[in-house]
Amino acid sequence: MADDKIIPTVSFKTAHTGVSAKSDELGMRPMQALAYEKRGEQYLLIKSPPASGKSRALMFVALDKLSNQGVRQAIICVPERSIGASFGSEPLSKYGFHEDWVVAPQWNLCNAPGADDPKVAKSKVKAVGEFLASDERVLVCTHATFRFAFDDLGPEAFDNRLIAIDEFHHVSADAGNRLGAQLAQLIARDKAHIVAMTGSYFRGDAIPVLAPEDETKFETVTYTYYQQLNGYEYLKTLDIGYSFYTGPYTEKISALLDPTVKTIVHIPSVNSRESLKDKHREAEDIMNHLGDWQGVDPETGFHLIQTSTGRVIKVADLVDDEPAKRDRVVAALKSPKAREDRDFVDIIIALGMAKEGFDWIWCEHALTVGYRSSLTEIIQIIGRATRDAPGKLRARFTNLIAEPAADDPLVVDAINDYLKAIAASLLMEQVLAPRFDFTPKDAGPKPGFDYGEDGYKEGEVNIGVNAQGQMHFEIKGLKLPTSIEATRICREDLNEVIAAFVQDKSIVERGMFDPDVVPEELTQLKMGKIIREKFPELSEDDQEAVRQHAVAAMTLTQQAKAAILEGDNGELKANTAFVDGVRKFALSVTDLDIDLIDRVNPFSATYAVLAKAMDAQTLVQVQAVINAKKDKLTYEDARALAERALEFKRERGRLPSLTSQDAWERKMAEGIAFLQRHATKAAGNG
Repeated sequence: MADDKIIPTVSFKTAHTGVSAKSDELGMRPMQALAYEKRGEQYLLIKSPPASGKSRALMFVALDKLSNQGVRQAIICVPERSIGASFGSEPLSKYGFHEDWVVAPQWNLCNAPGADDPKVAKSKVKAVGEFLASDERVLVCTHATFRFAFDDLGPEAFDNRLIAIDEFHHVSADAGNRLGAQLAQLIARDKAHIVAMTGSYFRGDAIPVLAPEDETKFETVTYTYYQQLNGYEYLKTLDIGYSFYTGPYTEKISALLDPTVKTIVHIPSVNSRESLKDKHREAEDIMNHLGDWQGVDPETGFHLIQTSTGRVIKVADLVDDEPAKRDRVVAALKSPKAREDRDFVDIIIALGMAKEGFDWIWCEHALTVGYRSSLTEIIQIIGRATRDAPGKLRARFTNLIAEPAADDPLVVDAINDYLKAIAASLLMEQVLAPRFDFTPKDAGPKPGFDYGEDGYKEGEVNIGVNAQGQMHFEIKGLKLPTSIEATRICREDLNEVIAAFVQDKSIVERGMFDPDVVPEELTQLKMGKIIREKFPELSEDDQEAVRQHAVAAMTLTQQAKAAILEGDNGELKANTAFVDGVRKFALSVTDLDIDLIDRVNPFSATYAVLAKAMDAQTLVQVQAVINAKKDKLTYEDARALAERALEFKRERGRLPSLTSQDAWERKMAEGIAFLQRHATKAAGNG
C-alpha cells in the first residue's frame, strides 16, 4: 500500500433539505406518508433505509386497518427480541394522528422471558392463541414465535388479521424457509392482510423473498437512500470506501480509527481468513492502539482508555461474551442516555452484533474488517452510521480488506474476497443513486420533472429531475416492458438484477481485469443470461426490456462516478451532484442510445478508482492470476452470440464478420463459427 488513506468509491453530498425529519399535520414523515397513502392495500411491501421510520409507518397503516378496514387484530413479527422495542406504545395523537398506538405489556412477547426455540416457546405459542381468541388489538412477537404458532394453529387462525413482517429480507421462497412457506399459504388463502418491511433492497443471495406470482400481489412503497439522505437536517456527507492492508489487520486499524470519531468496529468472524483466531486478543489490541487502559466503568461496563491527547474515551466491548459483562454493556447501550448524550460512549467493538436494528444515532464511522458475504448485512452495517443526529456532519463506511499478495498460497481466496468487496461497493453506489425512469427517445416530458433552464426539447438529449430525486432519461432504441411483472421489475427491482450481475465472480473478473473483454459480452451476453435465469417466466421481449433497463441504470451510475473523478488523484469530489455527474455523461454524447450504453464496460470507472487505491505491482499480479484462468467460449454463450448475430443480420442485411474492425462483431462471428464447428463435429460422430 502506498499510503494509509481511505479511497472513497462513493462520496455522497446531501442536498440538506431537512424534509426527512419534518412531519405533516398527522405527525408523519415523508416515507410514512407515502406508506399511509397505500394503507388500503391488502398486501403492502415497504422498502426504505434504516432510520426512515418504518416501525411508525406500520403503526399508522395498522391503526387504519383496525379502525376503518374491518381488520380484527395486528400481529407484528420482528427477527429478534431486541427489535420488539421499536413497536412499543406510542402517543401518536400528540403529534396529530387520530389515535394512539397501544401495545399492552403482556402482548409484547419480545419482553417475555425464555428463548425462542420450540421447547421453551410453548408458553409464547399459547399466548398467541390466547391473543387471537381475545378482543386485544396488537401483539408483538419474534419471527420464530410466529412460525411456531402458525405450525400449531394453521393459516385459518390468521384470517382477517394483519400480519406485519419486519426485516422482511429474512424470509425467502426457499422450501427450507418456514416463514416464507407460511406466508405463501396465507397469500394462497387470501384472507389475511400482510405488510412486509425491509431496510435492504435485495436479499444478498440468489433466493427470492417471494415466488414471482406472490410478489405481483404486493403494492410496493419504495423510499430510497437518495431521498432519505437528501432530506436530512444535519448529515451533509456520506463516504463509502475501502482500505487495503497486509499483515495482521490490528496493525493497520490504528491508521483508520480516530478516537474523536464515534465508531463501530466490526471485527472479522473467527472462521474468516482475516481473523487472527483470538477475538478477545483482537479487541484488546484495538483498545491498545487507542491508548492506555484506565479500568472499567462499574455502571456501564465500558472500558476507559486515555488517548495520546490525554482525553479519556469510553469503549463498549461486545466481543466479550461473558454473560454478566455483555448484559451490562448491552443494557447501557440501550439506555435513554445513550440516545440523548453524544459522549455517553465513543467506540463500540463488535462481532456479530451492533448491526440490524441497532440504534446508536451518534455513530459517524462503521469500520468493518474483512468482506461480508451478504450484501444485506453490509447495507445494515452502513445503516448504523447513516442516522441523522445534531452536530453529525459526516458519516462513513470503511471496509478494511486484506490485499491479495501474489506469493500467498491462498491468493485465489484473497482475490475472491476482494472481488466480493468490490461487488458490495458497486451495489451501494446503485442503492445510493436516485431512481431512474427510462423512456424511449422523444416520449415527451413527464409531469413534475424539471428539464433544466431550456426545458424539454424534442429531438435532443433530455434529462429531467423531480422533487423526489427521481431522474427521467430518454434512451433511443429502448424497449419498454409490456407485462405487469416486467414493468414492476423495471420500476422496483433493478437493484436485484444488478446484485446478481455484480455477484457473479466471472463477470467482475472479466470486467475489471481482462484487457480484451468486449463490453457487450458483459452487458448483452452475461446480463442477458442472468435475466433469463432469474425471470424465466417473462417473454423474450420483456427479458430484453429488463436487461436494457438494468444495464442503463448501472452504466449511468458508474459513468456519473467517472464524470466527477477529479484530475489525476482518483478521489471523488463530494457529490452534490450525482445528478450533475449523470447529466455530464449524458450530454457528452450526441445521442443517448441503447447501443452506446451496451458498449460501455460497467466496471471501468471502478477500475480507475481501484488503480489509485492499490499498490500497482499487486494490481498487475491480481490481473495475471485472473487472466491465467480465462474461460473458453461455452456452447451456451455461443448460442447467445448467434442469437445476437441474427439480430445484427436483420438490422444490417449481413452476418457478422470474423475480420471486422469492431470487436463485438468479431465476437458474434466467433459464436457462429463455434456452433458450425460443433454441428460438423456432431454430424461426423453421428
